[in-house]
Amino acid sequence: MLYLLDADTLIRANRDYYPLDRVPEFWDWLLHQAAQGNLKLPVEMIEEIKEGTDAVSDWISEREHSDALTLDEDVDMDLLRRVTAEGYAPDLNDQELEIIGRDPFLIAHALGAPDQRIVVTAEVSKPSKQRANRKVPDVCNQFGIRPMDSFGLIRALDFSTSWRAAAGV
Repeated sequence: MLYLLDADTLIRANRDYYPLDRVPEFWDWLLHQAAQGNLKLPVEMIEEIKEGTDAVSDWISEREHSDALTLDEDVDMDLLRRVTAEGYAPDLNDQELEIIGRDPFLIAHALGAPDQRIVVTAEVSKPSKQRANRKVPDVCNQFGIRPMDSFGLIRALDFSTSWRAAAGV
């Protein structure tokens, strides 16, 4: 299984739960999992994080970090168009496209192999939302893609602050 991370997963992890300067084990664990091929971020998510001005932006801007974490594939443009049109709306205006940002890229990457990929996002399902206000988990569910939050990822890939010993690192 490949876990595809939304940019907000890392941004919120640093801000709310695992600050880079306080829980460096979490960030080392992410790099280790990426090197093992268990998790990746589409380049569009990497770019979104790099646009920030926080510690995560600096961290992911380090070449070895972005190289390890980047999903090495181009988005399928037909899937991207499908996700945008069917998952959000076929007639989104420029303002709405700005609101949804790069989320359709993440979902399109997962849609390429929905039985082998899980989308990890900090967004919470709100099925009543429409058009550009739809949440990633709801669009994923529509396309048969399994969404998961960061705590699910931590359980699935067994993060602990003693992960190095368990992994023999």
